[in-house]
Amino acid sequence: MDATTTDTVIEITEVALDRILELRETEAIPGLHLGLRISGVAANGFAYETAFLRPEDVDDTDYIEHHRDLPVAIPQDSVGDLQGAVLDLSGESGLVLRNPNMPASPGLGGPEVELSGSPEEKVQQLIDGAINPAIAAHGGYVRLVGVDLPAVHLEMGGGCQGCGLAAMTLRQGIEREILSAVPEIEEVVDATDHTMGANPYYA
Repeated sequence: MDATTTDTVIEITEVALDRILELRETEAIPGLHLGLRISGVAANGFAYETAFLRPEDVDDTDYIEHHRDLPVAIPQDSVGDLQGAVLDLSGESGLVLRNPNMPASPGLGGPEVELSGSPEEKVQQLIDGAINPAIAAHGGYVRLVGVDLPAVHLEMGGGCQGCGLAAMTLRQGIEREILSAVPEIEEVVDATDHTMGANPYYA
């Protein structure tokens, strides 16, 4: 898909474009595209990959837009989440991408779990049967610290610990799941020490 109109997914500042074109010249391969895609999710938002691509390495389904004589190839599954992003040049860190879009909180949507027993037992069954299987794909898990009615205390580990999305995941997904399934629980408390996390969500 060749986008030659003024409608573009990303903006490239003049200084960044000059630098990219300089780098492309050193490759001495005609027709190189700049490939840009979202490769996953990091602690503070999306993670990105950029590379120079030969024309034959550009996928037929990629969205192609032109910045001066630089064709930029963006995979279709990255187009929506890159809309409005700005590729700029930072003196200290080189090329940087400022993206107004943020990753969605990972959905739970786990299987229906039959709950029985005390509130603590019900929460544990929910964690084991629905919550942990759903967030395992992101390298994370949740551990029940304890129940102090009407509150439950949870600890997030693995990919969840230190993740910029962890609080959002807790509030939008896990908390809603627990409050809905275990009526005795009215509050979910995050007992995680997020300063210790080293592995952000990465899908």
